Amino acid sequence: MLGLIEATEEYNNQGALLGIDVAEDPELLAALRKMNPVQRQWVINKLTRPPIASRGSRAEMEKFFNELPQSIKDGLKKGELRLADATIYSIKPASSKTIKMFEPQDDKDVGLRNISNAKLPKNQAMLVSGIYMLAGVSADATKDKVTAAEYKGLENFHAIANGEFTLTSNRKQIVPATGNAVFKTASYHTVPLGYYKLANPRLIQDDIQIEFTIELGSLDGIAAFTHVYVGLHGTITTP
Repeated sequence: MLGLIEATEEYNNQGALLGIDVAEDPELLAALRKMNPVQRQWVINKLTRPPIASRGSRAEMEKFFNELPQSIKDGLKKGELRLADATIYSIKPASSKTIKMFEPQDDKDVGLRNISNAKLPKNQAMLVSGIYMLAGVSADATKDKVTAAEYKGLENFHAIANGEFTLTSNRKQIVPATGNAVFKTASYHTVPLGYYKLANPRLIQDDIQIEFTIELGSLDGIAAFTHVYVGLHGTITTP
């Protein structure tokens, strides 16, 4: 018990990660009774002291500890896994009215995407706090030109901005059909370019398919070799 509590000190809601309720957990109460008074008071102080508040997506992630697979919880308890900032991204051509940003046949390819098979690797769960969507026009369709293109806000990509997107994982809806105009943030000086902050962040589990689909009402005005960049930003579990 003491070792587990020490290992989870960096997390504000240790009880959720350890799966205990300080006031009602029988196993914890039994363990406390067996401790000498000094140990008992130390444990109580650790579990009940007001923590230094976490910030941003890390604080949001800590609220979802109860939903993590047991293998990931165990890794966090033992210190084998940590929480880290991350952006899962993919670039795809805007050559059809339906653009699937993550697909099962995709391979990890630096500059184009950083996950394979549209899934997070084993023991990596991610709390999606916000989403980036940008667009750029490359000189041709080769990887070198696509990855070297300048990706900008959607303000001048009207057909894309007037489309909509959905995000699902394990067939569960994370973001329902939402207009892409939410990514037009060039005039918002306190928001990153092309960034949409989710009011209701959601957890994506490891080894489960991610589906991010963009639907366009028209391809009119979209230049040849236009590509879309989508990034899922948040906190991830990692070794």
